[in-house]
Amino acid sequence: MTIKAAVLGATGYVGGELLRLLSAHPDFELAAAVSESRAQTALAATFPHLKGAYPDAIFASHKDWVEQLDSGSSLALFSAAPHGMSAAMIAEAISRAASRNITTHVVDASADFRYADRNAFTAVYAMEHGAPELLDQFSSGLPEHVSGKPTPHIGNPGCFATAMLLGAVPLLSSGLVDEHLFISGITGSTGSGRNATAGTHHPERHSNLYAYKALEHRHAPEVAAMTQAASGTLPKLHFVPHSGPYARGIHATIHARLKSQASRDDLLKHFEQTYAGQPFVRLVDGTPRLKNVVASNYAEIGVAVDDEAVVAMVAIDNLVKGAAGGAVQWMNRLWDLDDARGLEAAAPAWT
Repeated sequence: MTIKAAVLGATGYVGGELLRLLSAHPDFELAAAVSESRAQTALAATFPHLKGAYPDAIFASHKDWVEQLDSGSSLALFSAAPHGMSAAMIAEAISRAASRNITTHVVDASADFRYADRNAFTAVYAMEHGAPELLDQFSSGLPEHVSGKPTPHIGNPGCFATAMLLGAVPLLSSGLVDEHLFISGITGSTGSGRNATAGTHHPERHSNLYAYKALEHRHAPEVAAMTQAASGTLPKLHFVPHSGPYARGIHATIHARLKSQASRDDLLKHFEQTYAGQPFVRLVDGTPRLKNVVASNYAEIGVAVDDEAVVAMVAIDNLVKGAAGGAVQWMNRLWDLDDARGLEAAAPAWT
């Protein structure tokens, strides 16, 4: 079965990665790369590296792309639209697809459906939710931590959230650490999006490293809620994000204090149990490296322990495992495909 796929907000970095992954996916076929600002322009003009995959494709307008799909067909709808805009766009697309009897599953890469409560979203993002009537049709979490298909649609965790969750959930579910987690995360410049800012401008970022929004990053409450759902313990997160002097990848270091004496073997055994059978999580003997995972959907995790504390170190690609790849992984499951379908390509290493 070939399932038609569409990408909302298709001109950003996450949108571009979704298009790249879809071009090689054996079951999803791109039907629409949606962008009002670049509608009717060549996809390859925005993403020259995708010209071989989409030599003649053009961006579609929001106004008519759903109507180009066959009635009664199936649609895998991805949204890479900005926070605060994505929900309304998704709601409109779902409504129009339903009017044509199109079966639709959605994975949203924005923050719009990461909270089950509209007031919680408003409290963090200082805006009204764009489609509160759809909140009960979405849930959020990593596919490694959520079994089955909890809802028809998914709000995919963000890039920092993915890295933090991969380390935090096993730590807390082990019962060996207290609830205080101290996290430092370093991200590449693509995490700030396509539009240049002072934080992504090359002369400012090159050979530089600096923290920002220390202890007040807006994604921390999302991570806390998803960690509690997956581990049974609500963490007290103390998160300091950093801007790194490279384009892609996140390295997160998660510190926790041991509640009782435990060895590295004890912690590793629990991590192994947590991620048994998960195709994209690799536990390493030593420390994870970004170049082992960048441009892939894989994550590396390393663990270190002393008499009083444990450190979990996580490396992922922010655009793939932390966004587009994680979204495809969820979409595979929503359509009863293997989680790893179309995502098993190795990291290129020498980027």
